Amino acid sequence: MQRYPVFCYLCDMVAALNFITFLSNLMIPIIIFYIIGYGILSKTNIFDSFVKGAEDGLKVVVGILPTLIGLLIAIGLMRESGFLTMLAEGIKPFAERLHFPAEVVPLALVKMISSSAASGLLLDLFKSFGTDSREGYLASLLMCCSETIFYTISVYFLATKDGAHKAVTGMRWLLAGALICTFAGIVVSVLLTDYLVG
Repeated sequence: MQRYPVFCYLCDMVAALNFITFLSNLMIPIIIFYIIGYGILSKTNIFDSFVKGAEDGLKVVVGILPTLIGLLIAIGLMRESGFLTMLAEGIKPFAERLHFPAEVVPLALVKMISSSAASGLLLDLFKSFGTDSREGYLASLLMCCSETIFYTISVYFLATKDGAHKAVTGMRWLLAGALICTFAGIVVSVLLTDYLVG
């Protein structure tokens, strides 16, 4: 097997990244032209369909606005009252045994509820510890490897309700599955941080 110098590998990686960037830049125009072309071929009034979709979307936004405001106020109160800091201090001995910095615990909990509030906590962690610290790496990976479970569930379940249909209420294993996936994302974040930072 012939060995290539490191420079050749880097050239291949740069070429691959350039190709991926090129494809990424083309995706949105391709999707837009596909929708327009499909509408023309199926003789659908595209503009009326767009207006109806925008109208339905606005109704969903109005329906979930009280829930969103309530979530943001509750998270703001927990953050300003010091509850999240107190929680982090209480969990610290247990979290450190799992290689999970206690300062990142509030971020892991808040991310399940609100991504914008979690972004604020992420910036606070960056200011306190820096972006290249263990806490900074873990927080960044945690933001990528987790989802706003409770917000997403409430939005989608409220969005199914309209004049002809009742809202979906039976979650079955949805919440349990989402929590298991989030826990898996947290574990992977810790393992990747240990691998990258040591």
